[in-house]
Amino acid sequence: MPTALSDLERRILDYIVQYLRTNTYQPSIREIGEEFRIKSTKTVSEHLRALAEKGYVERDPSRSRGVRILGMDLSPETISVPCYVALPDARAGFSSDGVETYYSVDRRMAGAKGAYFVRARGEDFEGLGILEGDFLLIEPAGHQTVREGDVLVLKRTDGLGLYQYTGNGSHHFLKPARSSAESFAVAAPDELDVSGRVVGLFRSFQRAAVPVSATAH
Repeated sequence: MPTALSDLERRILDYIVQYLRTNTYQPSIREIGEEFRIKSTKTVSEHLRALAEKGYVERDPSRSRGVRILGMDLSPETISVPCYVALPDARAGFSSDGVETYYSVDRRMAGAKGAYFVRARGEDFEGLGILEGDFLLIEPAGHQTVREGDVLVLKRTDGLGLYQYTGNGSHHFLKPARSSAESFAVAAPDELDVSGRVVGLFRSFQRAAVPVSATAH
């Protein structure tokens, strides 16, 4: 699991990657400082050193543009999507803490901005036909967009969980992902605390280990 980054470290890394995708070369220390309103080049260097120590970049301190992103596909047709060890709380804001790894995915299959993967573990999601080792692609959503049959990330009194929504007219039901749990009636969808919706499922029929990359986008 990659070492967690601070919010500013994450933003700097994202900026370097997007700059590389656009220009095919790295931003200079001065350009990074201007982007984040950091006046001291020494401070910028300290942030880059932290990224290097955590394994996200490789540095050549003798060069202004001496930063190389490690282990990542920089093709403009792909985007790196974080994979969390458990459902993250979007309300609290996403961070690299809890990220297991990152996967390079074709932009056409990567979901909406802010999408992320969660890898199913144990029998947590088997009630919805999701097996251990499956990768769920989840994109941000709110109660306004809930549709019949959606598998949603909901926050309830017992924490975050996956539930499948069904409804017709005045009747609304949630089916928990846990196979041992029964479906139950709920109020209208606009009263649900929705933070995401499952938009894709990736399953390896061979159950072989999936190669991973520990770098962010």
